[in-house]
Amino acid sequence: MTPLVLLPGMMCDARLFGPQIEALSCMCTLHLATIAGHDTMAALAADVLAHAPPRFALAGLSMGGIVAMEVFRQAPGRIERIALLDTNPKAETEAIRQRREPQMARARAGELRAVMREEMKPNYLAEGPGRQPVLDLCMDMAEALGPEVFVRQSRALQSRPDQQDTLRRVAVPALVMCGEQDRLCPVGRHELMHELIAGSRLAIVAGAGHLVTLEKPAEANAALLEWLAA
Repeated sequence: MTPLVLLPGMMCDARLFGPQIEALSCMCTLHLATIAGHDTMAALAADVLAHAPPRFALAGLSMGGIVAMEVFRQAPGRIERIALLDTNPKAETEAIRQRREPQMARARAGELRAVMREEMKPNYLAEGPGRQPVLDLCMDMAEALGPEVFVRQSRALQSRPDQQDTLRRVAVPALVMCGEQDRLCPVGRHELMHELIAGSRLAIVAGAGHLVTLEKPAEANAALLEWLAA
C-alpha cells in the first residue's frame, strides 16, 4: 500500500495521531512529519516534500491540513490521495492575524502554557466526558515543542495563501473530515472543501470538536481506512 505521510496540527506532534498509528501501521508505512522548522507555508511544505517518499498518501489535521494543501500545490504528481481534517482552505483574516501578535509576545515572554490554557485549549474539544486527558496531552505536546515553534507556526499561519484554487485541481481520492462541534474550523469550511474537490468524501463526526483523531478515534480510523482503500 502507498506510504502515508501524517501532518500534525499547530503545537502538536505525532501523538495527535496515536490511535491512527496503532490502527494503520500494520497496513502501510507511516511517515510522521514535523511542521516546526520554518515560518512560511511554502518552506514547511518544501521540507515535507524533501523528506517524503517519491509518491505517497497525505493526511493533515488543522495546520497540518493547511500545509498539506500547500504540499499538493507544490507537487501534485507525488500525492496519490489526500485527507484534510479539521482545517481551513482560506487565508487568515486580518482580525485573527492581529490577534496572534500578543499571543506570540506572551509565548516569547515565557507564558506559552498560559496562552495555550487560556486562548487555545478551550476551543479544541467538544463538550463531554473524556476531555481532560486529551487537553493534558495537548499541553504536553505544546510544551515539548516550545515557544520558538509557536512563533514560527503563528507566522506561517498569518501569511498563508488561499488554497481554494489548489483544491479545485485535486483529482485523487480525497477525504474531508471534521468534528461536528469544531469551533476553530467549522463544518461550513469543510462543506466548501468538499464542493471544491470533485468526488471527495465528506465525513462529519458527531461528538467531536477540532481534534477528531483523539476525540473520536474509532470514527476517524474508519473514515481513513475507507479513504486509503478507495
